[in-house]
Amino acid sequence: MSKKVLIVGGVAGGASTAARLRRLDENLEIIMFERGEYISFANCGLPYYIGETIEERDALLLQTPEAMKARFNIDVRVNNEVLKIERDKKQIQVKNLLTEEVYNESYDYLVLSPGSTPLKPPIPGIDSPNIFSLWNIPDTDKIKDYVDNQRPKRAVVIGGGFIGIEMAENLYDRGLEVTIVEMADQVMAPLDFEMAQIVHQHIKSKDVKLHLKDGVKEFQYNNGITTIVLQSGRTIDTDMVILSIGIKPQSKLAIDAGLDVNQRGGIIVDDNLRTSDDSIYALGDAIEVVDFMNGNKTMIPLAGPANKQGRITANNIAGREEKYKGTQGTSIAKVFDLTVASTGHNEKILKRNGLEYGKDYKTSIIHSKSHAGYYPGAFTMSIKLIFDLKGKILGAQIVGYEGTDKRIDVIATAIRFNGTVYDLKELELAYAPPYSSAKDPTNMAGFTAENILKGDLDVIQWNEIDNIDKNSSMIIDVRDEVERELGYIQDSINIPVDQLRDRLSELDKEKEIIIYCAVGLRGYIAARILKQNGFTKVRNLSGGYTTYSCVFCQEENTDKCSGGSCSTEMTFDESGRQEITEDIKREVVKLNVCGLSCPGPITQVYEMMKELDNGQYLEIRATDSGFFNDIKMWCKRTGNTFIRGEKEKNEFVVTIQKGAGFGTNKALEAGKEAIPINIQTAKEDKSMVVFSGDLDKAIAAFIIANGAAAMGRKVTMFFTFWGLNVLRKSEKVKSEKSFMDKMFGMMMPRGSKKLGLSKMNMGGMGAKMIRKVMNDKNISSLEDLIKQAMSSGVNIVACTMSMDVMGITKEELIDGIEYGGVAAYLGAAEESDVNLFI
Repeated sequence: MSKKVLIVGGVAGGASTAARLRRLDENLEIIMFERGEYISFANCGLPYYIGETIEERDALLLQTPEAMKARFNIDVRVNNEVLKIERDKKQIQVKNLLTEEVYNESYDYLVLSPGSTPLKPPIPGIDSPNIFSLWNIPDTDKIKDYVDNQRPKRAVVIGGGFIGIEMAENLYDRGLEVTIVEMADQVMAPLDFEMAQIVHQHIKSKDVKLHLKDGVKEFQYNNGITTIVLQSGRTIDTDMVILSIGIKPQSKLAIDAGLDVNQRGGIIVDDNLRTSDDSIYALGDAIEVVDFMNGNKTMIPLAGPANKQGRITANNIAGREEKYKGTQGTSIAKVFDLTVASTGHNEKILKRNGLEYGKDYKTSIIHSKSHAGYYPGAFTMSIKLIFDLKGKILGAQIVGYEGTDKRIDVIATAIRFNGTVYDLKELELAYAPPYSSAKDPTNMAGFTAENILKGDLDVIQWNEIDNIDKNSSMIIDVRDEVERELGYIQDSINIPVDQLRDRLSELDKEKEIIIYCAVGLRGYIAARILKQNGFTKVRNLSGGYTTYSCVFCQEENTDKCSGGSCSTEMTFDESGRQEITEDIKREVVKLNVCGLSCPGPITQVYEMMKELDNGQYLEIRATDSGFFNDIKMWCKRTGNTFIRGEKEKNEFVVTIQKGAGFGTNKALEAGKEAIPINIQTAKEDKSMVVFSGDLDKAIAAFIIANGAAAMGRKVTMFFTFWGLNVLRKSEKVKSEKSFMDKMFGMMMPRGSKKLGLSKMNMGGMGAKMIRKVMNDKNISSLEDLIKQAMSSGVNIVACTMSMDVMGITKEELIDGIEYGGVAAYLGAAEESDVNLFI
């Protein structure tokens, strides 16, 4: 008599189990139940259908019930929900969702592949009609229908994981203005912090706003618009919201049946994927798996492992015993133009498991070309390798362009076979100039790791620079002088590596020497020179200035270094972009620096610009992806003009102009005299002191602040004395105060809605009249202007000294502001070209 196998769940693992079972046993009775309408659909492709990269909806449907029946003789029952498992009777209770019929079905073996479901926390307003989650085909249809027919202009994605980032990209491709909100300090959790910074910068380069370390407090829906109130107090108005906060296992069936589950609700299985009931198997997102890297129990929801588990489950049911050896967490994602990939453990996991950097493991970061530099289209990829002190590979992360997938797969394979960094350097990989280099980036990662383990190279990580003792250390920048114009680490001394042997006398052998270059290679050469000349305490910055600047030289972190940007990044957002029109007769000089690595492209540009006339254009073609940001910074600091930049298939094309402040008409009139190339230190921030508590002056202050923020300027508003009343909450806040402080509080206006006018206040009537006129003329109220400023990133600082004098506590002021003294204001003023006193 043939046996009967019931499978709960018809996507990924469930469908794989069913197909494999039929290939092994033609006589089995196989019934598959799916609560939804569709089986075996390409859930990983759903965002790309919304973005219209995948044009046909049917392409997402890998199998249909009819096709499964025809080819595999499997009874597929869609719209059938399994309600209960009756283990003692070896049967399940099922409800046909179309007919409402409830019936029982017996089994010899039961396979649970219920998957997971998106998290939907109890946030006020989360059920608003323009808030969506993406998990299945009906979700996809709802989102695409909304985008196609409602034509929203703005979208906010809550969550910076795989689905969140992919949705952000695809909505961006549909022409929406996109914002990403992430509660953690980075997107893409499998990456370590410094690697995620490359991704952050790339996302920002697309004009996608990124709010990190901020969660959602509330959704406020009003006539098609949702206002998102963040924990920081910032607000974002949007036409639609995508929730991508996380997932949870759909394990209720297993729990109700008394099967063993872990604290997170994951179904516990053995090596053969059997549950605590020998007749019941489980697989996919809903189960607890073994972490291949350390043997611990964990949950890693990935499509690849789920499909493999389906095959193993089928083998075991059919009598071909096979064990599942664990999940190592190999993943990859497309983030606009970037490819982001990882395998194994990151440092966050290692530290959470009690391992210490230096004591238990080490890391290396390299920035290599995807193939031979002299062949067009060689893009930079950043590779972080993590390994123990014996060389065993613990994990890897790669952020790059072409060829990233190939390298992560090579390293993932090495990990699967317990490989070491020494194995990486010995791998014989396919080489031809269009595909790789004679020393593949994977080999280079192995070489660098070997140098560290054998003591040929001592490294310092980006996050250790701040902790060095400046009195007993020297920081040496061994890049060329022209590269230093792109930015440098504060307090560093520039000695180009080719001059180092002749300038050893400038260094103190008693001090520790910290070396850095662009990516680490010249730093390694410099370190070897110094060590063999009697310098015993030498460390090279891992990943060089490229990695350091990615973390510290983005807009919010400008105090750590002077200028610069992440040189694996390319930027297409050029403010004040000028087009070169046909009426410009001046010859455009062309320069091809394809195949050159940093500093080659910048050096070539520097030499060429010396030969050009004032106002003349230079078109540069490069394959170094970091050149985009480098050339923008170089133009800014040398008094030249960045015109435009674009990525073609295998190269980046940039146009710049000799000299600053030229428009297309002035270029025609430009003289022949060449201008000097000097470092500029332009300051474009705006700062203001808001001393007044008058309504009209407060409105003026925030209009100016919002205007400057809209122009991309960093704005600091310093509120002191009576200006603090603008920031007070309208409601009364309970706080401990002295008698005098309470008296001050009673006499001063409580919040922006109570402010009077500087002229014609008339006992408050003037303020009411102004507000009515502003409302009639559709001018934002002061309260809306404050929200807009906070949403735009305006830095609002309350003077703590004035707060103390006025008897105002932090509890009384609105959320989302900062607190500081005069030093905070003066620091902002020094970086500003406009400073107002209001």
